[in-house]
Amino acid sequence: MEDFLRTFFDQTVNGLVIGNIYALTAVGLAIIFGVGNLINFAHGSVYMVGAYVGWVCVTRLGLPLPAAFGVVVVVCGLLGMLIERLGLRSLQNSARIAPLLATIGISFVLDQLIQLTFTRAPQSFPSPLPNTRFPIGGVSIGVIDLLIAATGIGSAAVLYLFLRYTKLGWALRATAQDRDAAQQMGVNVNAVNQTAFAVASILGGIAGMLVGIYFSTVYPTMSFQAGLKGFAANLLGGLGNVPGAVLGGLLLGLIESYGVSLFGATYRNLFAYAILILVLLLRPQGLFSRQRQAPPEPLTGTFVPNSKPIHVPPWAIAVAAGAALLLPLFVANPYVLQVLTNAWLFSMIALSITLATGTAGQTSLGHAGFIAIGAYASALLTQRLGLPFTVALPAAAILTALLGTLLVLPAFRLRAHYVAIATLGIGEIVNQMILNWDWLTNGVMGISNLPPPSFFGREAVRIQDVYWYALALLGIAALIQWRLVRSPLGRTWRALRDDDIAAQSYGINLNRYKTLVFASSTLIAGMTGAFTGHMYSYINHESFTNTISILGLTMVILGGMGNLIGAVVGAVALISLPEFFRVLVDYRYLVYGLTLLLLIRFRPQGLLGTV
Repeated sequence: MEDFLRTFFDQTVNGLVIGNIYALTAVGLAIIFGVGNLINFAHGSVYMVGAYVGWVCVTRLGLPLPAAFGVVVVVCGLLGMLIERLGLRSLQNSARIAPLLATIGISFVLDQLIQLTFTRAPQSFPSPLPNTRFPIGGVSIGVIDLLIAATGIGSAAVLYLFLRYTKLGWALRATAQDRDAAQQMGVNVNAVNQTAFAVASILGGIAGMLVGIYFSTVYPTMSFQAGLKGFAANLLGGLGNVPGAVLGGLLLGLIESYGVSLFGATYRNLFAYAILILVLLLRPQGLFSRQRQAPPEPLTGTFVPNSKPIHVPPWAIAVAAGAALLLPLFVANPYVLQVLTNAWLFSMIALSITLATGTAGQTSLGHAGFIAIGAYASALLTQRLGLPFTVALPAAAILTALLGTLLVLPAFRLRAHYVAIATLGIGEIVNQMILNWDWLTNGVMGISNLPPPSFFGREAVRIQDVYWYALALLGIAALIQWRLVRSPLGRTWRALRDDDIAAQSYGINLNRYKTLVFASSTLIAGMTGAFTGHMYSYINHESFTNTISILGLTMVILGGMGNLIGAVVGAVALISLPEFFRVLVDYRYLVYGLTLLLLIRFRPQGLLGTV
């Protein structure tokens, strides 16, 4: 019993310490959401920038800890102001999906700049604090624990005083309550927005530096998990609710600490995603908010301006398809063929995303999870059941359609940014399940020695064969989707995209047609994952990260939402150009992020227009 109590108190202390950091991140997100009704995906990247700035100040410049904190405050505050001014202000009158996607592009840019500057390798962050620990009731608390607690409490107190007793704080609160009314009363809402981003970024940067000191390391990929956990804590307390964000962060820290104690460290991230989905479904207004939030506006429809899509004549499509088919007969370079093979597979991913997001208006940020289901399903069917690839691939695609639709089904009653966040959480839950279900997926080791793709008894051993098989699958997927989009079902999906309330008033069963579109979309995603896994003969949970989902969505926007030819053009452009222009290879994700930002700002209808 004594050991149990000691462990309980120890996990409670750890949970409260981590919860303070989550609270700092969540409060920043709450401020931005309250003022701008925006989910800021770049917040995790600002958190990471704060961690690296603090690391440089302490380890490279030898600054004392207070001075390092001061530099982090200045750098992250200015960065937040730049994000608002250069990346988001011009999108104020756009639909909510436009600035949301812009923050994803900004996140790509910041993450890539950090990687190019400091490399992808983790950097050791030796603690500048003494190792003294203070015994309290059978457990001990370190100096870093006290510093994190003091920083969290102090930041909350300073923020409270700022919001309650300063004119700028009053303006910020007024803008959060009613932006239009505040503007009519003479409040400079642009200055308020910029202040909100500065304050939020300062809190995020401080949280990043504290995490770096606490875990003695900083690394470029720490941004995504931090941002998503901050959002989970914010959602737990109520979107835009600052006191709720503090309580949500502390509660998330405790749940995570107790969960790790019971199930192990590999389950750490799963708790945040599970909480995110459960709160979205059961209490989207948060645990500490009494009022239900009004349904937000849809994410599609007004995002893409009305424009006539560029007509591509059938003969041009036939010529392009013929050239692609004959290319291996004239180009023997295996590198070129491999790059184009990857482009065909990403074209299938883009097709699956544009069906759900572009045609039916159901923004999906978690398609990587469905691709992973297809890959693992085919791998298990061939290795454990001994099925041939020609049977395993369609079986994996059908299984992905069933499981993917069942996973997304509870989110059908959500709207707007809630749908996008739910699909993102679902994709990450799939990734974490793959990591932790060792008995089924072999966990972190993954599955190796997958047989190569084969059709009609012919294995794809040569790169030319892999190329042709991938191209054939793309043709099948495109043909299926073309028939669906041109059918009455496709017209119903577009009605759902343009105005789901009007569609429902005409008797359209929304859940039924959402089910059909996700089943069709995830079928193509599963087929892509199955072929990709066998092409590389090895898969693990890191093979299907969220980056694939965001990259696929960028391809869709580049080509044109709902435009099948545009999806292929966008995929080929974003995959092939950085590879063929070798100077761009190391900057590919920077190119992706900038492409997404520029498209949303200047060409939201894409290169070929929307359909």
